[in-house]
Amino acid sequence: MNTPSQCTVRVTGLAKAFGQNQVLKQVDLEVVKGEVVVIMGPSGSGKTTFIRSLNLLEMPDHGSIGICGVELAEPALMRASELRRKTQQIRLKTAMVFQSFNLFPHMTALENVIEGLISVKGIPKATARERGMALLGKVGLLEKAASYPAKLSGGQKQRVAIARALAMEPEVILFDEPTSALDPELRDDVLGVMRSLAQDGMTMLVVTHETKFARDVADRVVFMEGGHILEDVPPETFFGAGASERCKQFLGRLDE
Repeated sequence: MNTPSQCTVRVTGLAKAFGQNQVLKQVDLEVVKGEVVVIMGPSGSGKTTFIRSLNLLEMPDHGSIGICGVELAEPALMRASELRRKTQQIRLKTAMVFQSFNLFPHMTALENVIEGLISVKGIPKATARERGMALLGKVGLLEKAASYPAKLSGGQKQRVAIARALAMEPEVILFDEPTSALDPELRDDVLGVMRSLAQDGMTMLVVTHETKFARDVADRVVFMEGGHILEDVPPETFFGAGASERCKQFLGRLDE
């Protein structure tokens, strides 16, 4: 069992339903600081609901979430003021990168990156701009600082979104299928940035079907189906002869 100081993410008994549809069923997961955990599974398995629950974009019905020392238990039973406070604390420690980029269309790439620094953290604009330019350089987009999203490719938009996430200095970055809307050539650019983050020691939970990224970068692969975690194993096990029959079946369909 990981000690609290080692464990960046700790989820216990997480459950979430939408109407009669029980999407998450008693999910447990622990992630240690610096780990890269890839979450895979068929459509409807609960992957996206799970990753969105970690920074409370979806509020769980039951269970507890611990992120970097902030504990939120049984949110449905909490006082509204306490729930708001804990939600804000968790969101300051996490950042989310979405499939659909979610950039502000009326802002340049640089303005998108630094908006949270100015409006949430209250950092002076000149300081924020300096940090934003450094982050655009980190994702290979320094020359696109003044470009609006409409002038960027999908891969460039996603790299701006990653720079925006990094600007808030999160301890954990959550990725929800960050490359699924991209052409293969553009995917490689985004995955290259994610590989660099992993090498820098960023704690990352990544919902993806990118098997090469999972093989090369993940410390663990979590396989979800029917709202449960069925497998939580190293990539060499998940992609090797020791994989369960269900995982082999799933991977076989990905390769079709």
